Amino acid sequence: MSEALKEAKEAFDKDEVPVGAVIVHKRKIIARAHNQTVMLKDPTAHAEMLAITEATAYLKSERLLDTSIYVTIEPCSMCAGALVLARVKRIIYGAKDPKTGACGSVMNIANNKKLNHRIRITSGVLKKECSSLLSEFFKNKRRKS
Repeated sequence: MSEALKEAKEAFDKDEVPVGAVIVHKRKIIARAHNQTVMLKDPTAHAEMLAITEATAYLKSERLLDTSIYVTIEPCSMCAGALVLARVKRIIYGAKDPKTGACGSVMNIANNKKLNHRIRITSGVLKKECSSLLSEFFKNKRRKS
């Protein structure tokens, strides 16, 4: 999670919502990314989505079998859906997202019994550090406006 936090801090420095993600396969980081929605002018450029693209290229497969993703905030419905489609084995995240979280907070796409794949979820890893970075970012945004 500390590597995902490094990515989130990079997003923070670029005035992007500070979310970072890393994907691990066989105990090795094979992808790392942070939010780039503003820079790329793309609402799908979430850290998880960019990390998925990098990891599939690394593995040369559309399936991310036996991988884990570490992400600083609970994935949204788009990201959780993509992680299910990619067959990620495990999601480890820091802060819950009570507004858009799709791994248990608002809904649970990652473990929906109607879908053909379910993902093991671990939450609250480095929760304080992940939450603090997000809080500071949005506090600064409110102060500027």
